[in-house]
Amino acid sequence: MKRFFLLLFVGALILQNVEAKKITIYHKKANATSQKVPAPQQVFPEYSESTSSEVHNLIFMIGDGMGLGHVSMLMIEKGYQPTAFNRAQNVALISTYSANNRVTDSAAAGTALASGLKTNNGMLGETPDGKVAESMITKSIHTGHPAGIVVTCALQHATPGAFYAHVASRKEDALISRQFVESGLDVAFGGGAVAMQEVQADGKTLVDALKDKDYRVITSLDAAADIHSGRVVGLFAENHLLSMLEGRGDYLQPAVNKALEILARNAAVQQKGFVLMVEGSQIDFESHANRADGILAEMRDFDQAVAAAMDFADAHPGTLVVVTADHETGGLTMPSNQQDFTLSESGVDYRFGTKSHSGTLVPVYLYGAGAEQINGIMDNTELSKKLMKLLGLQ
Repeated sequence: MKRFFLLLFVGALILQNVEAKKITIYHKKANATSQKVPAPQQVFPEYSESTSSEVHNLIFMIGDGMGLGHVSMLMIEKGYQPTAFNRAQNVALISTYSANNRVTDSAAAGTALASGLKTNNGMLGETPDGKVAESMITKSIHTGHPAGIVVTCALQHATPGAFYAHVASRKEDALISRQFVESGLDVAFGGGAVAMQEVQADGKTLVDALKDKDYRVITSLDAAADIHSGRVVGLFAENHLLSMLEGRGDYLQPAVNKALEILARNAAVQQKGFVLMVEGSQIDFESHANRADGILAEMRDFDQAVAAAMDFADAHPGTLVVVTADHETGGLTMPSNQQDFTLSESGVDYRFGTKSHSGTLVPVYLYGAGAEQINGIMDNTELSKKLMKLLGLQ
């Protein structure tokens, strides 16, 4: 009888501890917009119809500063319920070092991911000797494929800039903005309105120049509701968009869905595939600040955008979704709060090794067409080259 009651007591403790395992650190500010988090799916198919060897469309998603620790935080805080990352049909690892530094910055890393070529920190779309590093988006546009960019930072920032600009320094916003106008992108959603409003030598602004090229220029995502094809630039902030904790709200996932709608229709007219680059830009910002709650909020937002891309791949065979990072920021780790591992739950602490970037490998998650063709440990330039080969751009 004593043994029976002892077993009941132990069972009750286990149930109590299971309930305690979800650790919540995200505290929404009073002025923040509520996030719409979809109900988790408990079962994911091993492969969907979108998994065919031929790749027509690429959705290249970059969590700026997102290391394995960031993805682990998302999973821990979701109580290990499935995330979009759990849907990945293949996983790889990439190194991120630049041509002149074991720890890269976003300009060099973005250039490597965009073009398959190494460059020095601070250089954007150029090799160390000043030669043009042509990106997969530029190559796509030159071969008649629609292309787009969706970010939560300024469109002139390092990662988006790496996909269309060629400058010796990432700080050359005026030149980057002029190159953006000439990029040929079908869709671009992000911030950076200030640089686009500067008057040029001809007396016009760069916004005027975009309109002269038949772009619709909008200042809110709601204004895109009646836009279903053609060319559109969304300038949604003077510089970077607000962070999630500041109240950005439900922007990234709807922006990705709208960009995909427009690109898919444009691609149907051209009878070719498309390339879309999406960046969860502010994962990096929050990591530089070592704000665990900010990282979690940005990761939850990025996770929803990744889910939207994967859903599109399910509905559009021939679409490959690739989710990776340009580098890791913050040196994020999550040690136990206790050294006594006989305890059923010790809690988890989020600690940072730096307020800068780190040189660790970062993960790559693949879903959809051709996902099985990219494997193992490779350099970021190798990943880019493999993607361009799948798209027939080499």
